[in-house]
Amino acid sequence: MTKFKSFLQRKGVDMTWKAYFVDALGAMALGLFASLLIGTIFQTLGDKTGIEAFATIAKYAKAATGAAIAVAIAYKLGCEGLVLFSAIAVGIAGNELGGPMGAYAAVIVAIELGKMVYKETQVDILVTPAVVIISGVLVAYAVGAPINKVMTALGTFIENATQMQPFLMGIVVSVVIGMVLTLPISSAAICLAIGLGGIAGGAATAGCCAQMIGFAVLSFKENRWGGLVAQGLGTSMLQMGNIVKNPKIWIPVLLTSAITGPISTCIFRLENIPIGSGMGTCGLVGPIGIYTAMPDGGSNMWIGMLLVCFVLPAVLTWLFGLILRKIGWIKDGDLKIDC
Repeated sequence: MTKFKSFLQRKGVDMTWKAYFVDALGAMALGLFASLLIGTIFQTLGDKTGIEAFATIAKYAKAATGAAIAVAIAYKLGCEGLVLFSAIAVGIAGNELGGPMGAYAAVIVAIELGKMVYKETQVDILVTPAVVIISGVLVAYAVGAPINKVMTALGTFIENATQMQPFLMGIVVSVVIGMVLTLPISSAAICLAIGLGGIAGGAATAGCCAQMIGFAVLSFKENRWGGLVAQGLGTSMLQMGNIVKNPKIWIPVLLTSAITGPISTCIFRLENIPIGSGMGTCGLVGPIGIYTAMPDGGSNMWIGMLLVCFVLPAVLTWLFGLILRKIGWIKDGDLKIDC
């Protein structure tokens, strides 16, 4: 057993929760951003402007989804050479057979096996690609479709539950997905994996925006304009270290998300597409996703988007934060980040 562990360590195989469910999922999200997400944005531009070039860009960007997921995960998990290059075929097969999570599962297995055989034989140029591609495609065939069905069923269940109980589920979805956004887990990858769209997607967007805009405003005293931009348009994950030190700084943001979620589902009925649901205001992808999902939403959609994504997170979090600062639960410096 000791020899096997030493072998895995030498080959860079790290079988840990962090590697597979934090690093790999985060990398998967980046792969999605560089393919499906940007393709969706260009598709929206093409639909609204009638410019054919945008539609062409969107077509090829979306077609690269599986390959982008594979390269992103393989790179993050330390793959190089033939393992990295061979993973591309696995990502394409996994995405075709089981969607993004099918690609994720197939790529993880394939690259870890590929690492084990990489540079271990005299015919590495044949062995490594064969091991990576064969194992990856077999995994995609075996588990891709079932994983995709489970993820789709979960997303459908959440969306239907939100339709039936928009107030309660608006709170639950907004708070939970918002927390996932700030935790070192990819909310975007999770929302896309389960296909979280419709008004449930709108609630998820509300929660993510509450985290990002909320922390940006709440910490303005400590971080000024750099922090405002870094968190408001980047990621609220920058506050994770501070949350560990003082979990009470999360309270204003969570209260805000519990309010904006049902406002989104019950009053404005905001919807989003799965790729935008877990993004919040990062690069303004969340609002763009709402517009993509509700192209004919009219003034109600624009007012709802403005209030739920920007105004209410800023105002409510600031008010809740003011109360917590006065009672001493949040102190000066508690929200300081390096930005």
